[in-house]
Amino acid sequence: MNEIPRGTLQEQTFYEQVGGEQTFRRLVHRFYQGVAEDPLLRPMYPEEDLGPAEERLALFLMQYWGGPRTYSDRRGHPRLRMRHAPFVVDRAAHDAWLRHMRVAVEELGLSEEHERQLWDYMTYAAASMVNTAG
Repeated sequence: MNEIPRGTLQEQTFYEQVGGEQTFRRLVHRFYQGVAEDPLLRPMYPEEDLGPAEERLALFLMQYWGGPRTYSDRRGHPRLRMRHAPFVVDRAAHDAWLRHMRVAVEELGLSEEHERQLWDYMTYAAASMVNTAG
């Protein structure tokens, strides 16, 4: 018998399929390069060094897409809306965030399907963070 019985092979997670930690770190690093120069978004990051914010987003995205659970181990439940509540996140901030994330996603050079999945999540996440009309 040369067949492998159904259910015995573990499928790769999205995280693994797209290249794991290195891919997510590239994505987030490129994103924050844009944020660093953005007059609307930069004030939302009170730390002078964007490195800690970059690390948090990278760990969150890695965990979300099936990688290590380091984010939750360090910070607990993501509580994304709560963590963003102190900041005015309006339509302009939403659009700016997506503009920088779009550049970062495109530069990864993922397959069309993987890029679509990632982008669908990013647009959903950005919309869910809006907390102010306008």
